[in-house]
Amino acid sequence: MGILDRFTTIVKANINELLDKAEDPAKMVDQYLVDLTESLADVKRETAGVMAEEARTKRAADANDKEVERMEGLAKKALSAGNEDDARVFLAKKQKLATTGAELRKAADAAKANADKMRQMHDKLVSDIENLKSRRETIKAKMAVAETQEKVAGFTSGADKAESAIEAFNRMEEKADRALDTADAMAELNAEPVDDAAALEAKYADAVNDAAVEDDLARLKAEMGL
Repeated sequence: MGILDRFTTIVKANINELLDKAEDPAKMVDQYLVDLTESLADVKRETAGVMAEEARTKRAADANDKEVERMEGLAKKALSAGNEDDARVFLAKKQKLATTGAELRKAADAAKANADKMRQMHDKLVSDIENLKSRRETIKAKMAVAETQEKVAGFTSGADKAESAIEAFNRMEEKADRALDTADAMAELNAEPVDDAAALEAKYADAVNDAAVEDDLARLKAEMGL
C-alpha cells in the first residue's frame, strides 16, 4: 500500500472510530491529530522525493543542452580546419543530443509541475492540521462547559448529550473530508502521461537526422563563408 493510500485509510479509520466513541470527543480529537501528524511525516518524505526528481531532471536537461552547444562548437572548429567529414560527425551527435534534449526538457517540466503540486498539497495539509488543533481546543472548551452545566443542573438528558457529540463530530468530519480530498489529489500525481508518438520516433529518426545534419552543415558553411 502506498503512502497516500495509507494516509487515506488512516483518515477514514479514525472518522469511524470517532463516530463509534462519541462519549469523549476531546480524547478522540487528540488521537485523530496524532495519527494525522504521523501521516504528515510520510507526506513530507513523498514531497521531498518529488522535489528531488525535479532537481535531477533539470540537471540532466541542462547538461544535455551544454553538450549540444559543445558539439556545435566542435563542428565549427572542424570546418575551420577544412574537415567537413569531422564536422558531419559532430553535427550528427548534436542532432541526437537535441532529440534527447527535447524529451529531457519535457520530463523536467513535468517533474517541476508535479513538485509544485506536491508542495501545495503538503502546505494545505499542514494548514488543515493547524486548523484542527485550533478546533480541538474549542471542542475541549465546549466539553468542559458542558460538564460544568451538567454538575450545576444536576442532570443532562441523553438526547442533549448525543446532539452535542454529533455536532462536534460533524465539524470533525468536514475537516476530514478536506483531508481526504487532499490525499486523493496527491494520488493523481502518480499517473504518468502516455506518449504514443514517442514509440514511432525511432522508426523515422535516422532519415530525419541525416537530412538535418546536411542542412545544419550547409548553414554552418554559409555562416562561415566556406
